[in-house]
Amino acid sequence: MLSAILWNPDPIIAHIGPLTLRWYGLLFMSGFVVGTFILSHIYRSEKVSPRWVDVITIYVLIGTVLGARLGHVFFYDWPQYKNNILSIFKIWEGGLASHGATIGIIFAVWLFSRKNKFDVLWTLDRIVLVVAVGGALIRIGNLMNSEIVGHPTTAPWAFVFPRDYEHLQKPAADQPVPADSYVVERFRQPNDDVKVTARLAGPTVAAGSLVAVPRHPTQIYESLFCVFLFVLLYGMWNRTKERTPRGQLFGLFVVLLFSFRFFIEFFKEDQVAFEQGMQFNMGQLLSIPLVFMGLYFLWRAGKNPENPYGYAPRDLAEYEAAEAAAAKK
Repeated sequence: MLSAILWNPDPIIAHIGPLTLRWYGLLFMSGFVVGTFILSHIYRSEKVSPRWVDVITIYVLIGTVLGARLGHVFFYDWPQYKNNILSIFKIWEGGLASHGATIGIIFAVWLFSRKNKFDVLWTLDRIVLVVAVGGALIRIGNLMNSEIVGHPTTAPWAFVFPRDYEHLQKPAADQPVPADSYVVERFRQPNDDVKVTARLAGPTVAAGSLVAVPRHPTQIYESLFCVFLFVLLYGMWNRTKERTPRGQLFGLFVVLLFSFRFFIEFFKEDQVAFEQGMQFNMGQLLSIPLVFMGLYFLWRAGKNPENPYGYAPRDLAEYEAAEAAAAKK
């Protein structure tokens, strides 16, 4: 059996002048970089010019950031922001919500499709593959931040998060602590970074000690599920490609992702104080209507006889001809 894994990486990669390079930001943007390669492959396979990939990536990037930020503000922390509206723009201080990102992405895809004569469900059916990859990387970013942690557990794959200061325990001097727990100490460094040290705790600890206990690594659970979603949806698309029933991949993605999100919330610590005592937390309540929305699109997938597969500009030949002409000059 494995012992609990001590997880204490610094979320900051480096300071570059006034800028701070963080693992979360790097992984967040990596999803869009990897996504352009995936989407370019999909578009070329369906004879759609890859020039559209850069355009839709910009739409989705803006929709993701705005939707995730506003989702956090209005779904989770409006009392804090209503008296300080300008702080909404301080994204670097943290605070993004995946449900808000979902709404933002759907709206961004609708705008892109409306302007560029794409069928919105055709576009959503392809973009969810990219979203699955991005979701997997973002949850690894959460892991690097030691945030969105799970409940304490004795599972052999448990992680100990000494940097998750919000959920450190403070047991009494004579109170036994769980096996594989760590005593945590924090030191403020001259550059304002916080150094965190952790040493394995004994059966009991000194009075006033802060203790990190083994917990479910729910970030990894969600990341792996997003990888599973990508493999499943890509396999389905690869079999049917341009004959993929309109809305099928989007509907299935939404149903599976938010059903899993509803389930995994039972293993997580509450994200905000008002969730304490709630039968279902905010993440679960927001997931329910999205699951029903996905079921509707699954039920309707491919049933429109006039538009069973959706449509997009099949302009790959034109794009390649223009590329070839430019290469000759």
